[in-house]
Amino acid sequence: LHDPKEYDVVVASGEQVTAGLLAMTLQNMGLKARSFMGWQLVKASGVHGNARVEAIESATLDEALSGGTVAVIPGFQGISDEGRLATLGRGGSDTSAVAIAAGVKADRCDIYTDVDGVYTTDPRIVPKARKLDAITFEEMLELAGVGAKVLQPRSVGLAMRANLPLRVLSAFEDVPGTRVVAQLVRDDMERNAIAGIAADRNEARVMLTAIADKPGTIAAVMTPLAEAGIPVDMIVHAATTGAQWSDLTFTVPRASLAQAQSVIESRRGEIGYGELLTDDSVAKVSIVGVGIRSNPGLSAKMFEVLAEQGINLL
Repeated sequence: LHDPKEYDVVVASGEQVTAGLLAMTLQNMGLKARSFMGWQLVKASGVHGNARVEAIESATLDEALSGGTVAVIPGFQGISDEGRLATLGRGGSDTSAVAIAAGVKADRCDIYTDVDGVYTTDPRIVPKARKLDAITFEEMLELAGVGAKVLQPRSVGLAMRANLPLRVLSAFEDVPGTRVVAQLVRDDMERNAIAGIAADRNEARVMLTAIADKPGTIAAVMTPLAEAGIPVDMIVHAATTGAQWSDLTFTVPRASLAQAQSVIESRRGEIGYGELLTDDSVAKVSIVGVGIRSNPGLSAKMFEVLAEQGINLL
């Protein structure tokens, strides 16, 4: 057991050390640079370890930037209402970058990463995947939410709300990246109706049989899971016409499966179900694109391709 407030102090220390080292390196290159700490600029709220960005103290940063100083800011951290250091959770550095760019009203936020852009699918799995020149906020948000690891969903949502264009670039190669924008224009509009295909292999399926088919039953399952901080994804409620009983199936992160089982079993009397069945050998495959809505043939094609390969669907 550990105090999450103190744990945040420990895990945020790496970025602070690196910020100081990078500022010194830039100074040795003849540049005017200084490091900031996340708590000097980022106001955060919510739970420690997964805090949300509330505001950016942009005046301090504007002053440094207007004087020609290169600001080196550690990501992934801010300061809570109680004055404690708080970290922003997985992908928090992307979130920090977008929040700070929006706070200083930047024209664009560039995210340098280990890939050279956003591809139609994971090129490590499908070598012929194509890199996209541009993608909409909605498409990127959906892809990130269903398994693509290029950008953290919260950072995309923040950019979308601030209408701040993003660019995903390689930190190792000087090649054009992918622009994330509000809407596609000219040549980008002519591309395929599907922006990308994402897969998530870290899901587990939970099925409750013979639950009462009446209002409130699903809430009795979902509320304790929410209280335990377990995210629920795909939800299917299968009721038989005229029957009083139905089945409820949903997915949770595989790492949360044991906890989800424990939570549900502890509420068995309150929920009322026949069996609790689980399966941790499932994968979620998603096709994403603004053109899917207007082209019903795309979904049919996806199911046909899976059938041709002998892949059964849950």
